[in-house]
Parts: sequence; C-alpha cells; structure tokens
Amino acid sequence: MSGFEMLVLAAAAALAGAVNAVAGGGTLITFPALLLCGLAPVAANATSTVALVIGTAGSIFGFRRQIGAVRPWLVRFVPISVAGGLLGSALLTRGDPAIFARLVPFLILFATALFLVQGALRRKVKGERAALGVVIALQFPVAVYGGYFGAGIGILMLAVFGLLGLADIHEMNALKNILGSLINLVAAAWFVASGLVDWPKAGVMTAGALLGYFAGAHFSQRIPQPRVRALITTIGLTMSAVTFWRQFR
Repeated sequence: MSGFEMLVLAAAAALAGAVNAVAGGGTLITFPALLLCGLAPVAANATSTVALVIGTAGSIFGFRRQIGAVRPWLVRFVPISVAGGLLGSALLTRGDPAIFARLVPFLILFATALFLVQGALRRKVKGERAALGVVIALQFPVAVYGGYFGAGIGILMLAVFGLLGLADIHEMNALKNILGSLINLVAAAWFVASGLVDWPKAGVMTAGALLGYFAGAHFSQRIPQPRVRALITTIGLTMSAVTFWRQFR
C-alpha cells in the first residue's frame, strides 16, 4: 500500500465507524474506498466486513441494558440469522465473481434507497403485527442479504421487528445490533477461511474504524443526524452512479 492508500482507507473506516455509531450505513463508505484502492468487488466486500466487524460487535455494549428485554427474541432469531448469514457468505464466495461485480451498482443503489426511506418504512410498519412464524421467515432472506453484501441490513431488520409490534426503539436497536453482529461475524469468518481478505488493508481500516466508533459514540449527541444521513445518501448515490457508469460505458 502507498501512503495515500493508507490515508484514504483509514479515513474511510474512521468515517464509517462514526456514521455507524450515529446512523448506520458505513459500508457505503468503506466498500467504495476499497474499490478505489484497487481491490476486486468480492475482495473489497470481504475486507470491508472484516474491518468493521469488531466495531459492529462493540456496538452491542451501548445497548447492554436492553439485552435482558430482548433475550426471548434472541432464542427465536439467532438460529435463522446465523443460517442466513452463512448462506449469503457462501453465495458470495462460491458464485461467479463477475456476477457480483455486475450486481454492485444495484446493491449500492438498493442499500442507499433503504437508508433514504428508513424513516418512512419504520412509520409504515409501526403498530402492524404479523404472525411470529412469518416474521422469522422474513428474517432469513434479510440475513442472506447481510452475509452477501450487508449494507442497509439494519434498516431491513428494524422493519421486520416492527411487524412483530415491537415499539421500543432502543430494544429494537439492541436486537438489531446483536443479530447484525452475529451475521457479520459469520460472514467475516467465512471470508477469512476463503482467503478473500486483504489483511494489510483490513488492519489499517480496523484501526480507523475503532477510532471512528469511539468518536461517533462519544460525540453522537452533538452531530445532527440529518446531516449525517444526507452525507451517507450523497455518497451512496454518487458511488452508485459511478459504478453504473464504469459498468455500462
């Protein structure tokens, strides 16, 4: 790595960690940064997942007081989430890399659109209730998507939990963070075993992400969330446009 690449990756990971602590959507920053530094899409996805997984797992600590309240839901959702994460990871690593490369612009656009409409999505499902079996079944494709790409997975899970009639956003976020961390951990382990991770880049980004998560958690009350969300949406739409242009020019 050149000094410039190290600076870009560390800064991208720090920003991703900060926005994940405040609003979520950090993958929309780290993934394009790795593409910019020359990694192939599959390797970039794997390296981004590994670099952010420590910080993602650490986010559970912030909701430790809510873990007791969501423990009954964990028994139901953990097995299906782990299974889905494994399947998504396997689809990524054993599928045709060219197919994933062609999907990248659409995945980034989908994740950005999810991020953009998450408020409306939450309001729509609020107060609605679906059968537990149906909701658990819906969690499986969400977990598969999480293992395959992952950006925007938190928004999807909050929508799924809303269908159960859950209303306490802190408890929902606690459940989302635990399940999301498990899915990311399973995916990271699969990517490491598959030899897809660029370790020098992952190491630089992990250090940046830890700093960003700490700063984001510490200053989260001082950062206007609408500005953070606008920044992430702008980055996502820009990167989607760039990747579409590169693919179809």
